[in-house]
Amino acid sequence: MKLSNYPYLVQKEILDNMEISNLFLMSFVSKNMKKLVKSSQVTRFKSIDRIVFDMQNTVHPTIYIQFGSSVHFIILSSLISEDLETDYFQLNVSGKIIAFKCVPLYYVPCRTRFPMVAFNQCDKQSIFESIHNYLLDFFGDSIEYGWIITDCQFFVPQVQHFSLALNFLNTGTDEENMEKLENIVSSSPIMKNIKTSYWRPTGTIKPESKLYRAESISIHQNNPTIPVNLGRFQGNQAFFRCHTCEISDLNEFLNRWKSGEAFQNLEHLDITMNHTDVPLNGVLNAIGVKYIDATKTPPTHTLPKVYFESGHKPNTDPIISHTYVVRKTDNRVASISIQGKALNFGVWNKTEEEFLAMVK
Repeated sequence: MKLSNYPYLVQKEILDNMEISNLFLMSFVSKNMKKLVKSSQVTRFKSIDRIVFDMQNTVHPTIYIQFGSSVHFIILSSLISEDLETDYFQLNVSGKIIAFKCVPLYYVPCRTRFPMVAFNQCDKQSIFESIHNYLLDFFGDSIEYGWIITDCQFFVPQVQHFSLALNFLNTGTDEENMEKLENIVSSSPIMKNIKTSYWRPTGTIKPESKLYRAESISIHQNNPTIPVNLGRFQGNQAFFRCHTCEISDLNEFLNRWKSGEAFQNLEHLDITMNHTDVPLNGVLNAIGVKYIDATKTPPTHTLPKVYFESGHKPNTDPIISHTYVVRKTDNRVASISIQGKALNFGVWNKTEEEFLAMVK
């Protein structure tokens, strides 16, 4: 079948029903084919939330597209240590010759075949940077391009238009982990998201650390102040899982927001305690919350997450609460909810009058 023999509407219908991974391969056929794919798929491409370079797996990094919480793979990859097999073919990707072959994913309907990149470890960075540059030209720069890295597979790509997310795995001693985290964060651009698994160092991250300027953090540690001190966070969304918590720490945090002293960028806070006898409801009285009439329905606070992993919810958990606080400096409102061992705090871009007008 020669696609160019058909009218444009037929061509577009065919392309509309193709996997994006196949559209990517078709773009290499010729300049005219690349132009046709781009022009016919404008609407489809505009609905892309982000393109992710997931570099966490040493042997099999992947590139995929996210539409909301759904994932569409563009490229799979595999580390090689020997000569390429005969079923590989070569493509010029942004000036670099890269070997591909097509492989099936058996959990995908119709066993669709996806392009797989073959790479040697020493070429990994340059190969994926070349692919990034090609995709940037193909899909455009209005899409977010995310790179997920780990402390075990750390490199900052030398490309344009990307956001960096760090999944810190804690592979050494507590002291080694803290030093490694500081070194990675300080040598990188401001990160989109930083995620750590549970650790218990007695020291604290430096107050001036760029970690506190990340847009989103997801932290699991003993309490909200060590080693990452929630009180120094300057970003938008924070998800803390702690083993215990002092009421005084929560009161100080919320009162600093309420006074306008700190956390001007904060949109959402989620603190969950694993093991605690702390009476969290005491927080509400201590910070002077306001109440919506119990007979009325409060508005629901939820936001798109700054960062979310594939397969996870793209939005923050909804907060439907009759309690709220008002920031003194600009009259902005935050809904505050305490349920069981969790405290959720959602900031509205509305004054108290505008907020109360949404109550039903």
